[in-house]
Amino acid sequence: MSAKIEDVARRAGVSTATVSRVLSGKPYVSDELRERVLETVRELKYRPSRVARSLRVQRSSIIGLIISDIQNPFFTSVVRAVEDVAQQQQYSVFLCNSDEDFDKELTYIELMLAEQVAGMIVSPTASGNEVYQRLVEMRVPVVAIDRRVKDVEMDMVVGDNTTAACAVVTHLIENGYQRIGAVLGTPDVSTGAERYQGYANALLQHGLPVRPELVRTGSPRTPNGYALTMDLLQQPEPPDAIFTGNNLLTVGALRAIHELGLRIPDDIALAAFDEMDWMFLMKPALTVVMQPTYEMGRRAAELLLERIANPDRPPQQVVLQPTIKMRESSQRRRELPR
Repeated sequence: MSAKIEDVARRAGVSTATVSRVLSGKPYVSDELRERVLETVRELKYRPSRVARSLRVQRSSIIGLIISDIQNPFFTSVVRAVEDVAQQQQYSVFLCNSDEDFDKELTYIELMLAEQVAGMIVSPTASGNEVYQRLVEMRVPVVAIDRRVKDVEMDMVVGDNTTAACAVVTHLIENGYQRIGAVLGTPDVSTGAERYQGYANALLQHGLPVRPELVRTGSPRTPNGYALTMDLLQQPEPPDAIFTGNNLLTVGALRAIHELGLRIPDDIALAAFDEMDWMFLMKPALTVVMQPTYEMGRRAAELLLERIANPDRPPQQVVLQPTIKMRESSQRRRELPR
């Protein structure tokens, strides 16, 4: 049977109020008394009741985490990091999947408000600006992760999408590719818009035109990656390289390339945003933009806890730098035998 706070107080020879003060880090407890209580807590393996703690402080010890697509491996590391930080601070994580659907996202936000969660971390869909402005005005602790919320002064943790996309497309250009296509997420979401901007910047910086016929956009799902890539490659003048905007789009693109019997990189080069564990095992291995996903989740959780503790601090926007892994899928094409 687990120990209760009364057991700790009795063994340590103090009141339950003193035990509570020690465990909550309150001042005005002597070092000797604090150590005696903590030693007793360790001996009895006492774990404070989260429900009781929530009642004392008049708020929940639950963090809401709303991700846009639970099937996207990008979020695996993000969720793990949020949970790691939350557990260290005795919070639990309530995970929800909006499925890129604003109505579902709004439903989950309303549910979390009803349950009085301590705060929320959200990968927002495209239509939620007014909702997040309202949350900020209500002083609800909330952090946007991976995607920006336009025109709202709130905490955000995002990647430098424009710089990374520009760098990887520049790499394709420097390897001799001229007709570079793009299969990207929708431009009404910040990640899609920023990665398109990086793609366009690279072309223009190297004197290449931005050709609308070489750009396809859609919801970042595997079937869309397949359909958009198939459409791109079946043009009269198809691209000689493709830049894909997220890992699920990449999976779909690979399927289309395989079905068309094209060789990478001889017939078509490929560079992708977001790493997946198996990508380096491909033959040829895939060039990717690797996002610091665990760091993204960790910083978002830390920002949320800071916001909970200090509701009046100015909002912070953390921009993390991805890294690019140059591999064989984007290397200079070999001369084909005549």
